[in-house]
Amino acid sequence: MVTMRLGRRAGKLPIQFLVTLAVLGVLIYYGIGAGRGFLKYYQMKDEIRAQAGLASNLTDDDIRRRLRTKATELQLPSDAQRATIQRRARPREIVIIVSWPDTITLPFYRWAHTYRTEVRAPL
Repeated sequence: MVTMRLGRRAGKLPIQFLVTLAVLGVLIYYGIGAGRGFLKYYQMKDEIRAQAGLASNLTDDDIRRRLRTKATELQLPSDAQRATIQRRARPREIVIIVSWPDTITLPFYRWAHTYRTEVRAPL
């Protein structure tokens, strides 16, 4: 026969578990706030890579226009809409540089960061 012994802690959550749960909740909350900025960075970088891959068939103005459209779509600051585009003869490549500042504001914490991406692709 199986018998269950209930100790004096039955039905009560240990305080350590509650503290761990609270810390985990705070980390998730702050991580989501910071993660949004990095997600936008990677989406913009992906668009820059795509435009660099098509650079042999596009003018610099076309590339800038497409990058401005993506920056507006991602609701990035106006600095992200200014791309530096260089076409180099040796080696034949295109270099696209975009940077923008961002401030992540969370309760009790404010973090200023400058995102910068540089993509090189052969022409």
